Amino acid sequence: MQRPQIPFSAGTHRLHWATAPLRAFIFLIIYFVLLGFPLLLTQTNSGVTLAFTAEVIVRFILVTVPMGVVAVVTGLWTWLALRFRIENDDLVVETGILRKNVRRMPLSRIQAIDLVRPLVTRVFALAEVRVELAGGEQSEIALRYLGRQSAQRLRAELLARAAGLPGQTPEAPERHLWRVPFGSLLGSLVVRLPVLGTALLFLASLIFFVMYAEGGILAVTVPVLLGLIRAVVAPLVMYANFTVAMSPDGIRLRYGLLETRMQTLPPGRVQAVSIVEPVIWRSLGWARVEVTVAGYAGERQALSSTLLPVAPRHVAMHLVSQVFPGTNVDAVALVPASSKAVAVDHADGAGTDDVVFVTRHGWPCRRTDVIAHARAQSVRLTVNPFQRMLGLATVHVDAPPGPVQVAATDRELGEARAIVESTARRALAARRGGGGDPTRWAR
Repeated sequence: MQRPQIPFSAGTHRLHWATAPLRAFIFLIIYFVLLGFPLLLTQTNSGVTLAFTAEVIVRFILVTVPMGVVAVVTGLWTWLALRFRIENDDLVVETGILRKNVRRMPLSRIQAIDLVRPLVTRVFALAEVRVELAGGEQSEIALRYLGRQSAQRLRAELLARAAGLPGQTPEAPERHLWRVPFGSLLGSLVVRLPVLGTALLFLASLIFFVMYAEGGILAVTVPVLLGLIRAVVAPLVMYANFTVAMSPDGIRLRYGLLETRMQTLPPGRVQAVSIVEPVIWRSLGWARVEVTVAGYAGERQALSSTLLPVAPRHVAMHLVSQVFPGTNVDAVALVPASSKAVAVDHADGAGTDDVVFVTRHGWPCRRTDVIAHARAQSVRLTVNPFQRMLGLATVHVDAPPGPVQVAATDRELGEARAIVESTARRALAARRGGGGDPTRWAR
């Protein structure tokens, strides 16, 4: 008979018991790499060798046994030191044994809830719950680790309570939107001008090394190879099996090959969107969708900036219409920039409707930046010295810090002022007409 599931609002809960031996194991691995293995090495006349003599084994045991005890104590201590519970509309996390620290986080401040499963934890059916709160770099709560089923139940209960619903509310159903095929992902990473140029440089340096046996060329070959790994292999591993689904509690993303991640972006937390179309992708009809999400900062913002790594352009546009309901980016008429503009980042134009403000710029990599009027934090006009000589200006529609920054560059000065005034009016009207309680996702 299946045991009844206890809600996380009932009593105080601990992490999974396997967290203690897992942390002890990680501690021992670090010890062995840094200190344990060198203890097995012996200096001889012929150099440093691996020798299992009685003296070496005794020395290794004398150091390893105390370190094993320290590892076990450390694992138990960290497991016992963390407790958590859901109390009313707060997530309460208690840390410490000798000195207790209590952190109370209102669920209304939650920006996103992720389930992360590194490769090692997947073997033991464990998962990490990461709760992103508004407030910058120090606002992440990481519960490492819970059982996979417990982690999913905790995520569902947090989502329900953050939406103002009872904690026992079952997880909202989802509607599948798109799955990125592995071949498309690999092809999109390879057919980019920087990657193709780097690959040609690597092949040329490798041929030169083989033909002339010149070791100095490795100073070029090795860094170029590392660059290719970072540009192709790393994102391939990160975004493999990428799927996007829509649900009432937000946009659900699942991806990862070695470390799997399930990410939920609540409605209204996406502040700005960019549709990225490199020149070769445009001939294939591909696009990438990047976003700025409220509450993310630093490394977390960089990891969460990709809403869709690659997809047919019509799929990308459909996803944008789901993020900003009631808009069709391609239907927004873009007014070209001034003919006097000579900027390197070629500005194609800017336009607006009742829902969004849109700018398009860039060659050979074209970017279409979109921000909803209701998400605009401020509208400002800037003029650099070169623009002042030409009577031009740039209009910035500001979102929170992130990869997407919306700006209409090189506009005639009078036109720029008119854009600022009209955009500010639209933003004010959009915020007034938004209604509902912004602290409750479901409203």
